[in-house]
Amino acid sequence: MTSDEVAPSKAQPAAAAGTVDRSHKGEAAPAVSFFDPAGKKISLADFRGEPVLLNLWATWCAPCIKEMPSLDVAAAAMRGKVRVIAVSQDMERQKVAPFFAERQLKNLDPYVDPDLGLSLTYKVNLPTTIMLGADGRELWRVSGAMDWAGPEAKALMDEATA
Repeated sequence: MTSDEVAPSKAQPAAAAGTVDRSHKGEAAPAVSFFDPAGKKISLADFRGEPVLLNLWATWCAPCIKEMPSLDVAAAAMRGKVRVIAVSQDMERQKVAPFFAERQLKNLDPYVDPDLGLSLTYKVNLPTTIMLGADGRELWRVSGAMDWAGPEAKALMDEATA
């Protein structure tokens, strides 16, 4: 090989944004606390008994902001089947409720995790969305933005209610 040639890379290409990852299927949700819209500490265990679509996002994250309107639509469409919980990873809790109001996100509630407990425990970048079954165990996750109002997302969420 000459100095002008480049050795082929053996690294795997990075997954495209919105790619479904099932490698964590069956893992239990972490026992990490965060705050509900009223400021009360809760955890994912408080939602056991119903499927949960957990979205980890932040007000400063451009892909997160882009996907929020479709997540809001999905929350309305899946009401009664899947609970959609958007948990902000903003360290400044006071920024989240005004963000929801300004963007008229009427089907999502402003949950906050100012200690970043969920994103650190899951070891994920933002946005990441994780589907938990009614038993609190992971079914799949998506790293990066996705159209949550589209048919692919609906089919994925329907897996949790099958």
